[in-house]
Amino acid sequence: MRSPLVWQGSSPSAGRVLIEAEPLELMDRHRQDSVGKPESGGILLGYRRGDHLHVTIASAPQKADRGWRYRFVRSARHHQEIALHHWHASDQKIDYLGEWHTHPECQPNPSATDLSEWRKICRQREARMVFVIMGWGGELWTGVSKGVVVERCMAISF
Repeated sequence: MRSPLVWQGSSPSAGRVLIEAEPLELMDRHRQDSVGKPESGGILLGYRRGDHLHVTIASAPQKADRGWRYRFVRSARHHQEIALHHWHASDQKIDYLGEWHTHPECQPNPSATDLSEWRKICRQREARMVFVIMGWGGELWTGVSKGVVVERCMAISF
């Protein structure tokens, strides 16, 4: 069972990111832990508290998503429906915070495609966003947007 994790941005003004255990466990269930598994992913939902992001929900891969060994394309419509459901059910408190997906590597790092897609998301939204990549053994790369630049976060203890 995973424990909640906290990350700190590269500067004190970058805020913190708290990811609860449940979204991490969902990502774990979909990681590429064998050669035949394609990349998968979803969206991250939760609460904005000033500069801090609190991830409480990760959407599971949907049937309309497309995954290959080294590529993942998320179905916008199905994940948007999930986000809207939680937004309405929470009296408009739960928000879209970012994206997650898997990589077939031990120490995941964002590809040029990842960075390009994240920049598009950041240009569409003025709010801080979080992006997570899970490696084959459960290792995580986590980054937070600062404008359209995504900076890696560092794990901190709490």
